[in-house]
Amino acid sequence: MVKRYLSVISLEQALSLLETVPVSLTPETIPLEVSAGRITARPVFATYSVPEVHLAAMDGIAVRSIDTTGASEQSPVTLPIARRVNTGNVVPAGYDAVIMIEDVWVDGDRFTVRKPASPWQHVRPAGEDIAESEMVVPSYHRIRPSDIGALAAYGVVSIDVLGFRAGLVPTGSELVPPGTRPGPGQVVESNTRMAAAWLTGLGGRCTRYPLTPDDPEKIRDAMLRAAEANDLVIVSAGSSAGTKDFSADAIASLGEVLVHGVAIKPGKPVIIGRILDKPVIGMPGYPLSALTVLREIVTPLIRLSGMPVPEPVIIPARLTATLHSEAGSDEFILLAAGRVGSSWVATPLSRGSGVQMSAVRSNAYLQVISSLEGYEAGEVVPVSLTVSPAEAEEAVLITGSHDPVLDHLAELAKKDHVEIHSIHVGSMGGIIALKRNDCHAATIHLLAPDGDYNVPYLAKYLPREEIDLIGLAMREQGIVSRSGISIDDLPGTPFINRQKGSGTRMLLDHELGSRGISPEDIPGYDREATTHIGVALAVKTGEAEAGMCVYSAAKALGLSFVPVASERYELAVRREFSEDPRIRALLFAIRSPRFKEILHALGGYDDSITGVLRRVP
Repeated sequence: MVKRYLSVISLEQALSLLETVPVSLTPETIPLEVSAGRITARPVFATYSVPEVHLAAMDGIAVRSIDTTGASEQSPVTLPIARRVNTGNVVPAGYDAVIMIEDVWVDGDRFTVRKPASPWQHVRPAGEDIAESEMVVPSYHRIRPSDIGALAAYGVVSIDVLGFRAGLVPTGSELVPPGTRPGPGQVVESNTRMAAAWLTGLGGRCTRYPLTPDDPEKIRDAMLRAAEANDLVIVSAGSSAGTKDFSADAIASLGEVLVHGVAIKPGKPVIIGRILDKPVIGMPGYPLSALTVLREIVTPLIRLSGMPVPEPVIIPARLTATLHSEAGSDEFILLAAGRVGSSWVATPLSRGSGVQMSAVRSNAYLQVISSLEGYEAGEVVPVSLTVSPAEAEEAVLITGSHDPVLDHLAELAKKDHVEIHSIHVGSMGGIIALKRNDCHAATIHLLAPDGDYNVPYLAKYLPREEIDLIGLAMREQGIVSRSGISIDDLPGTPFINRQKGSGTRMLLDHELGSRGISPEDIPGYDREATTHIGVALAVKTGEAEAGMCVYSAAKALGLSFVPVASERYELAVRREFSEDPRIRALLFAIRSPRFKEILHALGGYDDSITGVLRRVP
């Protein structure tokens, strides 16, 4: 029998339904020193006063203030009794003030003062910081490092914090553990590790159960064990409508399926149910679907339990690309966001449910609500940050031509608190993004008919704009293959190309034209990859026999490489941003000896132009 979703409800309805399956919070007592970030389960009180007795706040003498009455420069008073004290010493009983030693004339055991002391001057009274039994922090308080220092000083060595126990059940016969290289049809189990990290950040104590194959009885047994021992159960995979998706049936056999299908994208097959009156969430197996469910379903569920879960910071950002979305579903799109000039801009990343690198490369996301069919490029939209605003301010958006060396440049720049986000749209795409102020910099390598690189295109598409070109490297482009194919061998050879507008494709077309080779004679010429590594990988896996890429990509995958041309690979930046600390840090990284070492190690690069500045115009 073909399975169907039991129901598909709106996200709003799903969030309302969560109120019927609350997560029970389970307080636990933990050592104070490991409590940072946790939420207090009940108020915490000081076990003693601090200080417990009166203490001197200055080096000097302890006195009875009444004995100093009338003291002046004209009528100094020699004190009948006084005691020497240092800062932090106990003020003896019967004394109620401290006079700084520099204000005292000392003659052996005799102390003379020339001005009166007020009661309790320079004295820390008992309980000045906190009194015994006084509340230090209330319940539902997120513990900060400064709180830990204070609590330790007030005699607290352990603390009761809120939490919940989460059982994570990975299902699927195709799963293998991390550290195992997956074979054909196998997948490394990563979703429950992501879920464990996510839930731990919300105060959860997570137990990951063993990999469970696609066997209904074994899945049922694993779910039951998890429900018996935990306050929340997360089941990874098996929630769709395939022939081996058993999660919904297993939940139904042990308890109740409340929802199978929520109108969100990615994440539509999510299951909400209960076993032993414990909430059970079935996550789809695709990583970005699972991430969406954790963020949009599980996090609100935890928030409803009473745990203080912070909401994301929302900023207004201008979209750099048009987004089409399916009406009727709330779609969540990962973004790379950064402040360009005085405005925030956001670039959509790949929307494939299995593309985990989109999550790695993103620092924000956009919710396209179900009543909309998307947004147009240039619209200002509410963007939710997945990092702090300060981290988002460090972002540098680089749009244009891909090169493996950009990842290494990002590593160098990170040391100066600059976070590079590279968007690979080809050199022409980079120029258009620069023209629209959609990025901080564009990576380009466009060969002009006169033999120059980049400058003619900038002059054409950004006339009257002041642009600085920063040399990254001269790099070798050539034909990658498994058998030493050259450009003259391409007719009749299955090929993988780069996208239209990329400098690599323009260079290829130029070289083919100079040889009189027609693209129509090259099978696969219209098949496109967005990165040099993508080209090399297609060749390595046998999807194509040849492609054109930089030498470093071919070398990284152990493939043959026949050079075609050496080209100028540069970074174009608006001159008005040249004093931006992020751009200065980027230039410093490019000009560093370490960057040149990396170029040489990767191979296929000449550093003769690295860090060289050209101005247009």
